[in-house]
Amino acid sequence: MLEKIGAEGLEKLEALKNKKLLEFIEQELAHLNPKEVFVATDSPQDIQKIREFAVEKGEEGRLKINGHTYHFDSYFDQARDKEHTKILSSKPIEKINTISREAGLAEVKEIMKNIMEDKTMYIMFFTLGPVNSKFSIPCVQLTDSAYVVHNETILFRPGYEQFKKSAGDDFFKFVHSAGELTERNTSKNIDKRRVYIDVEGNITYSANTQYGGNTIGLKKLAMRFSIRRGSREGWLCEHMFVMGVHNKDRTTYFTGAFPSACGKTSTSMVRGETIVGDDIAYLRVIDGEVRAVNVEKGIFGIIKDVNSKNDPIIHKALTTQREIIFSNVLVNDGVPYWLGGDRNIPDDGINYAGEYKRGMKGPDGKEVNPSHKNARYTLAISELDNKDELADEPAGVTVGGFIYGGRDSDTSVPVEEAFTFEEGIIAKGASIESETTAATLGAEGVRKFNAMSNMDFLSIPLGRYIQDNLDLGAKAEKPPKIYSVNYFLKDADGNYVSGMEDKRVWLKWMDMRVHGEAEGIKTPTGIIPKYADLKKLFKDNLSFDYTKEMYDSQFTIRVSKLLEKNRRIQEVYNGVSDTPKRVFEILDEQKKRLEEALEKHGDNITPDKLE
Repeated sequence: MLEKIGAEGLEKLEALKNKKLLEFIEQELAHLNPKEVFVATDSPQDIQKIREFAVEKGEEGRLKINGHTYHFDSYFDQARDKEHTKILSSKPIEKINTISREAGLAEVKEIMKNIMEDKTMYIMFFTLGPVNSKFSIPCVQLTDSAYVVHNETILFRPGYEQFKKSAGDDFFKFVHSAGELTERNTSKNIDKRRVYIDVEGNITYSANTQYGGNTIGLKKLAMRFSIRRGSREGWLCEHMFVMGVHNKDRTTYFTGAFPSACGKTSTSMVRGETIVGDDIAYLRVIDGEVRAVNVEKGIFGIIKDVNSKNDPIIHKALTTQREIIFSNVLVNDGVPYWLGGDRNIPDDGINYAGEYKRGMKGPDGKEVNPSHKNARYTLAISELDNKDELADEPAGVTVGGFIYGGRDSDTSVPVEEAFTFEEGIIAKGASIESETTAATLGAEGVRKFNAMSNMDFLSIPLGRYIQDNLDLGAKAEKPPKIYSVNYFLKDADGNYVSGMEDKRVWLKWMDMRVHGEAEGIKTPTGIIPKYADLKKLFKDNLSFDYTKEMYDSQFTIRVSKLLEKNRRIQEVYNGVSDTPKRVFEILDEQKKRLEEALEKHGDNITPDKLE
């Protein structure tokens, strides 16, 4: 079957001198049966060919601004397919959607047999993490979608040359096919959509789908492999941004994990600071320090509500000449439109439903949005004005603090520091809850547990994953400080007590705490800022007169609500068979402190009572 690759392609593969790679490719060629094969190196010429293929094959269309293209997925292929995304494992993994490895491989291989007949297979190489680094993981992608690999050329660092140096037998493999296509070049057989992750073979199989979350293998699909490998080797793969907070002549780096719609992107892109990465991080202890890298080099971001007011840096990039893919937006006369953007949306155009007219109904009988709520943009971080100077540093950046966020209307204060790394991992990170919103999930205020904001991507038992986090801090000479943030606390009248820009102040306070420049007030659940420090920070950074009334409204300790949360988290871990003993000890200690505070001060304790 290797003859299908052609002399030039075969020469590119043989130059890698990797027998296991050739065996893998030959096996998949025989099974997928493509008409032809294109092998890409890291060369600009090969990457340009991928861009051209995406347009020539009808997977992307050109927009008015040079370098901008658009793509549409099927109407019913607009998000991650959680139901059909499964871990293939010889043994079931508690709390994780697994299927028998033998049965899963048999099913997906039957679905994918000859699936690339009459199509071109693209073989491309990428690196997770910076190249030539302790963090580097070589990867190979096989797909019949030029759109998928075009995305990956923007999102991930090149890997062909890295393969020559370090792949060996231990590389990640991704096999994807969009399957049979409609006349609009979208996946037709959605009922046979499968995303099966063979964690024992380090191979992901994805079929009959085009949506990036199901097909861009090196993103969330690769996280399952990375988490598993990190657990074996003593490092972490986390669902975290990495950003630099600047103060005077120094930069302090923070990582942050937030569930969806809780402020992750807005924090990583906050005005005045710099971004290393917005989504996934690898963390290792090197020379006694916790160091982090951005696994990617680009952003596959939700475009809804990106505008010049809320996201000025991203908006500038999206409306000027550079390489960008817009997915599932409305296109009219070569211009992209999206919900919550600056432009007035026209009444017609083309979108993910086809020829669009305002008020039209889709095949499910629902009114069609002009741009999908989950429409996306793909953009290189190097195109942003706030890219951090160490964004591609092979040694990573030293982490001063972890930040864990959630959507919480009535319990947690806007910012709080954990007493210790261990306490922070358990009582902050492993205790994340986030309230659902009526607009998206139909039931407002339902709290969803999501440890480290990583539950959807785990490939190892939850207890083991928590222990891996604890072990990382134990190995560091000076582990990062840990913080919880909550931008969604409301007062008795249902009004938010924090402004959108307040997170700039919380970040500056965290930076000061990392460097021992601010005192704090000890509460039963952590350390909160002093009023005098915040008053100055608000004035210096926002030119805002921050009042004592605002401070008390934000930082009153709601003891009964915190006890309720403590009970909920204890119940969760009572149902996890391998929960580390230390989890219950930390939660019990917190519960005791809360009960003592309730007895001494009553409920709703203002900070002055704790000083």
